Amino acid sequence: MRIAVLAFGSRGDTQPCVALGAGLAARGHRVTVVAAGRYGGLVEEAGLVLSPLGVDPQGIVESEEGQAWLRSGPAGFVRGFRRVVEPLAERLVAEVDVACSGADLVLAPALGGIGHHLSERYGMPYALLHFQPGEPTRAFPNPLVPLRTLGPWGNRGSYALVEGLSGLLLCRMTDRLRARVLGLGPLRGGVFRRARADRVPVLCGVSPAVVARPADWPEHVHLTGYWFAGRRWTPPPELVAFLEAGPPPVYAGFGSMAPADPAATARAVVAGLRAAGMRGILQGLPYGGADDMLVIGEADHAWLFPRTAAVVHHGGAGTTAAGLRAGVPSVVCPFFSDQPFWGARVALLGAGPAPLPVRRLTAAALAGRVAAAVRDPGIRSAAVRLGERLRAEDGVARACEALGA
Repeated sequence: MRIAVLAFGSRGDTQPCVALGAGLAARGHRVTVVAAGRYGGLVEEAGLVLSPLGVDPQGIVESEEGQAWLRSGPAGFVRGFRRVVEPLAERLVAEVDVACSGADLVLAPALGGIGHHLSERYGMPYALLHFQPGEPTRAFPNPLVPLRTLGPWGNRGSYALVEGLSGLLLCRMTDRLRARVLGLGPLRGGVFRRARADRVPVLCGVSPAVVARPADWPEHVHLTGYWFAGRRWTPPPELVAFLEAGPPPVYAGFGSMAPADPAATARAVVAGLRAAGMRGILQGLPYGGADDMLVIGEADHAWLFPRTAAVVHHGGAGTTAAGLRAGVPSVVCPFFSDQPFWGARVALLGAGPAPLPVRRLTAAALAGRVAAAVRDPGIRSAAVRLGERLRAEDGVARACEALGA
């Protein structure tokens, strides 16, 4: 079977898709990963075919204009969406259309309903990929709603609210793209409702040890466990030397998230780690380095995190999963989106202290969180136990079985 896996977004979104694709390829399927060219090495290392996107969605987010857009508040976000995103969307959809035209099965993210549009155009089945629990439930609110609970009915209603707002934001652009690129008429009914009515399989790449499967999820929604795959990554000599030169350090990095004042944030992080008595490995933070601080570029989290005392990060789904699987405490400093959800979840599991929103990050606040993470025996033991459970899971195998592949 020819399977196209659509991997839009950051490394944290792409790497699980590559792991899932590798699992499907090991079962004899021909897998193409549709992703930004910057992740070509990941795809090829896994023995898969890359269909590179000329439009890099993550690059848009990481740009100065994209970061300003994300910080612009709800009204600014809506206005900026058409200015920042829509001019590139037509090219993106055209590239995805070409990459998937010969597929027998498409695995796609939910946002934008691209899997549905391709299925309508070509007739192939599709499945949805979730990196956070996005199926409506009474158990907890939509992960994009930064509240612990709204009560059973409020929790379930929050999914309709978020999906309705995204539909309002995207519907006109979606219909234009369906007509211009895919030759389809206007979409009748929201893509979320259509997918549920058709019982389209949902693969939620989250561990049930982290988020228990809600009792009210339907059978076609599969909580598979995280999608991990081993990588052949060689650490740079300076990183190995730094790790060997002293006790385990604390990793601090915020992925593709850019603070409003990166230099000030870097100074606060360094001061906070030093106040907690810890050495640090800083990824993506503008700091000159010192004997007790090493600044690095891209690193394989699966290799690095188990060698640290704790990880300070933004709470992206992929980074959170890697930290929990490593069995070390996490200090989550969320920016927006689903990151507050993951920060709260880490604290609820006992694998880290209460989250510290990046807008409130100071040296003193971070020092307190880091000290708790590395010295509280309850947090450390909870992180170790959870890591053992996650390393024993095989989410890729469960996802492949759910697809019948």
